[in-house]
Amino acid sequence: MAKFKFTPLAIPEVIMIEPTVFSDSRGFFTETYNKKEFADAGIFEDFIQDNHSYSTKGVVRGLHFSLPPHETAKLVRCVEGEVLDVAVDIRANSKTFGKWVAEKLSRENGKMLFVPKGFAHGYCVLSETSSFLYKVSEYYYPESDRGILWNDSDLAIDWGVENPILSEKDSKLPTFKDLSK
Repeated sequence: MAKFKFTPLAIPEVIMIEPTVFSDSRGFFTETYNKKEFADAGIFEDFIQDNHSYSTKGVVRGLHFSLPPHETAKLVRCVEGEVLDVAVDIRANSKTFGKWVAEKLSRENGKMLFVPKGFAHGYCVLSETSSFLYKVSEYYYPESDRGILWNDSDLAIDWGVENPILSEKDSKLPTFKDLSK
């Protein structure tokens, strides 16, 4: 029996992953990563670090990415609360360059999202609080750290929030058009 269901989204390199959950009167058990099953599904990333972010309602984190040679793939999930998770294709030669996909991730739905290298990533907290966990394929290098303004009019992402709580850094990110130059 497969432990995971892998579903490509509208941008097929971004993959929704649904783990099998075993529940009983005590609670539940689920695997959240299995290198062999992920490889069988075409995900060959070597995840080297786990991160945990806690946020309150209305927080938008992102849209973040890293420049080569430190591009980063992510495997993300929300283990408490609910978030709208967004991936934007920033691969210049891609048919879906500048397009984005979004999915709601929550403790209740248990879904995860694989965001490959070449994508900007961000999320918005929809619940009162959230705990967001993610695996990354590269260490953090400040000199490679970049981002795109969350409310870029050319991307027109519907975050589900009008006045988000942003970090100072995220509030000053450039637009997609400025980065594309």
